[in-house]
Amino acid sequence: MLIYDLDLPALAELLKSWDEPAYRAKQIWQGLYQHLYNSPDQFTNLSKPLRERMTAEFNFSPFKIKTYLDSSDGFTRKTLFELPDGNLIEAVLMRYGDPADDPQMSTSETNRRGAKNRRTLCISTQAGCAMGCVFCATGQMGFKRNLSSGEIVAQVMYYAQMLKAADEVVSNVVFMGMGEPFHNYENVMAAIDRLNDPDGFKFGARRFTISTVGLVPQIRRFADEGRQVNLAISLHAATDVERLAIMPVNKKYNIEEVIEACKYYVEKTHRRVTFEWALINGVNDSPEVARQLAARLKGMLCHVNAIPLNPTNGYSGAATDRQRAAIFKEMLEQAGVGCTIRMRRGVDIQAGCGQLAGSLLL
Repeated sequence: MLIYDLDLPALAELLKSWDEPAYRAKQIWQGLYQHLYNSPDQFTNLSKPLRERMTAEFNFSPFKIKTYLDSSDGFTRKTLFELPDGNLIEAVLMRYGDPADDPQMSTSETNRRGAKNRRTLCISTQAGCAMGCVFCATGQMGFKRNLSSGEIVAQVMYYAQMLKAADEVVSNVVFMGMGEPFHNYENVMAAIDRLNDPDGFKFGARRFTISTVGLVPQIRRFADEGRQVNLAISLHAATDVERLAIMPVNKKYNIEEVIEACKYYVEKTHRRVTFEWALINGVNDSPEVARQLAARLKGMLCHVNAIPLNPTNGYSGAATDRQRAAIFKEMLEQAGVGCTIRMRRGVDIQAGCGQLAGSLLL
């Protein structure tokens, strides 16, 4: 049994069945999520018989490390995990430091984005993905299965334990790795609740971001739940014809439906929506496309995060150059839509979601 699959009430109920006192559940919970223990031997406040039973009954890691890659600039690490059933998933640690350490980011940009000393994790929610976005290595791989809530949590804990050894902490978690988070809604929300628990990991809701291709019913459900978790929409095109060519999901939920769901989200939560935009040279990076996008988003509480495409072997598109990206940003801002051109991280280590796993599977 993966211990991270248990919430606190389930853990308490299990320990009760073992004839352990009720307070033991809280001790184990705090050991896991506050002290970041990853072995029963570390729970020295528990009896030896209980530690032995935990060793026999619990699995503290659902995966083994298949490989990992560090970027040449030292800011990014991608880890490829192998699950017991042979499926592969990826998680990425992205370090953002002082401007002197990161020449691609100016001091003003660092201050504006709160990037100083940030440690962001990009976490997978599925093995593979059913959405089939043509520019995405995970989409090219196809869908394998959903991850359990504990398998999602375990990715965060793996990096939290690594960072603790360097006297660092996780500052942001984004569900932008392999898979469509809203296609695995229940397990993703359970993982967030477990990590958000004030008696455990205590990770603030506003430090999570969920990225979706635009599953409209789930966006509306998410809005109705009133969570403080950030919402990001992978849009990437301003017309249905162009979006359908790169994102098959647009056949089921067109741009207008996605935008209306986002407006509903803003109305219900009063929180800003982020629209993600992979800048593909000659495809969606022209001034005309920027004008079309601005017209779509006019008046909405939102922001556009644009990033030059991370190239994949299964897609022939190329990344936008710096000049075209700057013009795209300028056109949006002139129309009153905020835009940030994000840095590409870990291009030299295939840090785009699914690229490392795909290189072994395809």
